[in-house]
Amino acid sequence: MKSLYLRVWLTVVAVLALFALGSGWMFQRQIERERVRFESIASERAAAWGDLIQRSLPGADAPAAEQARALLEWAERLRLPLALDDAQGRRIATSPLFAEREADHEADRPPPRRIAVRLDDGRTLWLLRRARAPRPEWAERGGPPDGAPPPRSARAPWFAPPPWAQGTGVLLVLALLFVAVAAGAYPVVRRLTRRLEALKHGVEQFGAGALGQRVDDSGRDEVAAVAASFNRAAERIEALVRANQSLLANASHELRSPLARLKMALAMLDGADGERREHLKREIDTDIAELDALVEEVLLASRLDARSLDVAREPVELRALALEEAARTGADVDDAAPACTVRGDERLLRRALRNLLENARRYGGDDATVTWRVRGDTVEVAVSDRGPGVPEAYRERIFEPFFRLPGHAEREGGVGLGLSLVRQIAQAHGGSVRCEPRAGGGSTFVLSLPAGT
Repeated sequence: MKSLYLRVWLTVVAVLALFALGSGWMFQRQIERERVRFESIASERAAAWGDLIQRSLPGADAPAAEQARALLEWAERLRLPLALDDAQGRRIATSPLFAEREADHEADRPPPRRIAVRLDDGRTLWLLRRARAPRPEWAERGGPPDGAPPPRSARAPWFAPPPWAQGTGVLLVLALLFVAVAAGAYPVVRRLTRRLEALKHGVEQFGAGALGQRVDDSGRDEVAAVAASFNRAAERIEALVRANQSLLANASHELRSPLARLKMALAMLDGADGERREHLKREIDTDIAELDALVEEVLLASRLDARSLDVAREPVELRALALEEAARTGADVDDAAPACTVRGDERLLRRALRNLLENARRYGGDDATVTWRVRGDTVEVAVSDRGPGVPEAYRERIFEPFFRLPGHAEREGGVGLGLSLVRQIAQAHGGSVRCEPRAGGGSTFVLSLPAGT
């Protein structure tokens, strides 16, 4: 059987059936035990009452009025419906409660139940209690004949379970319970497995290449949690695949220019001499360095995007790091900025700050400054320049891989991965980066990082 919902439902039904049969058997057995116990108690009580009343009643040869008066006195004291017959079955006395219970039933109501106690002198003492159901052998007669003791099989026990708890009644109740639970469990199980089938279909579609495939994650149960986890994983995988595709396409395009220049320089190198030859060698070295830098940035971007790079969480002294990188690029450092520490990977943070400073020098000339400030548990590092600025429409797009502002030529350097790496490094540290206009012209790039000690 391949359908999960059928297996789950049949398992529930089988367990329910076993439970119903077991509980029915135990219930019926307990009922039978209780019946036997109560019959035994009733017999003992009836025998005790009979013995007590027999000792207290006048003898069988006493006048009937005296016997009747004694019986009525004991019926009142014991508060029992009693009646007394002589040895020939003739009624000697009947207590008011006995007569009331015998008369207090209509044709469609069950007759009262009687218990006969044989006295030693041949008389019969009758005890009466209401019955819950008519005896089958009395159904048509309406009860035993007056004055005659009922047959042994018709003597009512003191304990009588309700009709639904007797014989086929128990089986019928259990059968109805079984059918109701089985019918109610089916739609629940089917709904659960239908959602699992939808999840399976979504996974298969995603595996077949439909990267935009998502599944329904409504609800609060485990299936909804699995569906939500799948959707998050699918979004992440789709983003990774799209990013890798874009990275591969753009990297291939960016590699063509230095490779073409290398081929041309190598072709011209054989026929060149003197100063021309040295110039070509310097161009070759420059193109190789550009290729090396491009490959390094592509690899770093891929590792950051795939989160396969271990990011350390160590205290990094920001002032020392900024002074070193500013001295390397010729940028100014705000001396009034306070000393502070951030937590992260020093190598990656150095790379992010270097990229921002080189970007400021490349597009903003020599007027580049770096400063920082502490805001709560966040440190904001600001790198400013006096370049042409970034139009508002491009302030988010400049952080995309290989994106360049319109009009920027290759001679300005860079391949469009520097700012993308800055954003990836910031996000890997739980921070962010943004571009803002600088008062008086130019741009300010703000790198936000979590503060640390």
